[in-house]
Amino acid sequence: MRSSPETFAARPVSTGRYELGEGPRLDPRTGELLWVNIRAGQLLRGRLAGHRIEVLAAYSIGAAAGSVAPVAASGGGWVVAAGRGFRHVSTAGAVRPLADEVAAPGTVMNDGIADPYGRFLAGSQVTGDAPPWTGGLYRLEPDGSVATVLTGVGCANGLGFDPTGETMYHVDSRRQRLTAYRYDPAAGTATEERVLAEFTDATPDGLCVDAEGCLWIAMWDGWSVHRFAPDGTPLARVDLPVPRPTATCLIEGVLVITSAWIGLDHAARRAAPDSGRIFAAEVGVSAAPAHTWDGDHEDH
Repeated sequence: MRSSPETFAARPVSTGRYELGEGPRLDPRTGELLWVNIRAGQLLRGRLAGHRIEVLAAYSIGAAAGSVAPVAASGGGWVVAAGRGFRHVSTAGAVRPLADEVAAPGTVMNDGIADPYGRFLAGSQVTGDAPPWTGGLYRLEPDGSVATVLTGVGCANGLGFDPTGETMYHVDSRRQRLTAYRYDPAAGTATEERVLAEFTDATPDGLCVDAEGCLWIAMWDGWSVHRFAPDGTPLARVDLPVPRPTATCLIEGVLVITSAWIGLDHAARRAAPDSGRIFAAEVGVSAAPAHTWDGDHEDH
């Protein structure tokens, strides 16, 4: 007889309520938390201290900001998937393009992560009246060149790597599906697709991978985050007081969870007044290693 999944509770740790808070990432250079407020075009830096997040800085990107990764060099700033391409942000807040018009017309860049080999991968989602499967997953190399990793994507979301760096996990929220791929360390290609889970009651969104190789997936309109084994078996659940958690990040045994209030009507926001805040839950498991983009960009 299968035991019931372990359950955890989350508490709010931010004072800010973000319309579409997303993409929390640990900056391994500094121990800071990075995240984006997508439609506001903001990159934010903060530090988790006890029961609150101290916001250290917010940068305007000039376009919808889907995801972020730190640049490896000390003081190298950050790379952001924004608009239909990639931009660099210095610690002084200067923004410059790295690659424009990477994603197809009618799509916008969304979730992304640095891989274990110094690249930055980010996907796009279809917007408006564009054909439904014109999104993709793109790879920004350290030399600034861009390649396509996946095509036929509806809404590229949760992205992560197992601790070996040879399995890539990817969520297409439009397909309601979690997939795994064999990832080539040398080429940065994803092959041998395996569907690990399909969802009907809520929409899978952002994810992170822990040191045991398990996945923590935010469930949009599901009021929860679910932990899955590498084969897709449900293991644990984090309950939230808001319907729209968006993404996850582990910091020293604490699961950090962003959320959104976008699309909620007045009644729904009254019923879940903490929507848009960042939450934390003590889950007692360490994170898989955090990575950087190894592009050589001076911070000025």
